[in-house]
Amino acid sequence: MLSAKDITKRYGAVQALSGASLDLREGEVVALVGDNGAGKSTLVKTIAGVVNPDSGTITVDGEPVRISTPHDAQALGVSTVYQDLALCENLDVVANLFLGTERRRFSVLGHIAMEKATRELLHQLDVRIRDIRVPVAMLSGGQRQSVAIARALIGEPRVVILDEPTAALGVEQTAQVLALIRRLRERGLAVLVISHNLADVRAVSDRVVVLRLGRNEGEFETATATQEEIVAAITGARQ
Repeated sequence: MLSAKDITKRYGAVQALSGASLDLREGEVVALVGDNGAGKSTLVKTIAGVVNPDSGTITVDGEPVRISTPHDAQALGVSTVYQDLALCENLDVVANLFLGTERRRFSVLGHIAMEKATRELLHQLDVRIRDIRVPVAMLSGGQRQSVAIARALIGEPRVVILDEPTAALGVEQTAQVLALIRRLRERGLAVLVISHNLADVRAVSDRVVVLRLGRNEGEFETATATQEEIVAAITGARQ
């Protein structure tokens, strides 16, 4: 569905990416892992249109595309949920989901239509929030993460990128988010998860791509790879 090939990016004297590549397929969860400074964030930002690579190609459905801005990425069906979630905590769930894409009728906000769409989407994702009209600040961490992911689906993307989706979450909240990621896969989306938590990675991903020092260090089928093999690739200890 989406492929990034031989992506390079330099920041002054720092070579952040040195020919990194990544393939995302329909109905598949890919985990992107690596130590701090491995280039994960830079690679993701090139796909999301936040960073322009120095060289390399990105293709969607086999056709070369240019992603210069986040708007370009969204137009191609790529939606990203960053670690800070970027939610407006003083607004309720409905307002957060449609922030910037409000539905209107004759220049009047369609509150009823947006609330109905919110309830339908949360039901499809099996996200349980008792009152969608309470400020997001009153929700749990797992519920906030679910709201951010649901908001990413409003534009009906084909690729969803999740940056550290389970960071700072408790056990129960983490389980809720991992279940939601599986439901994204069931909807036929290509899902990219960036995570340091190998237990979460092994629980939800189909493939694991390892970056090290801006380069691909390995790619593993989650069902057959051992945690030791993945850790060895992350640390550069593979023979």
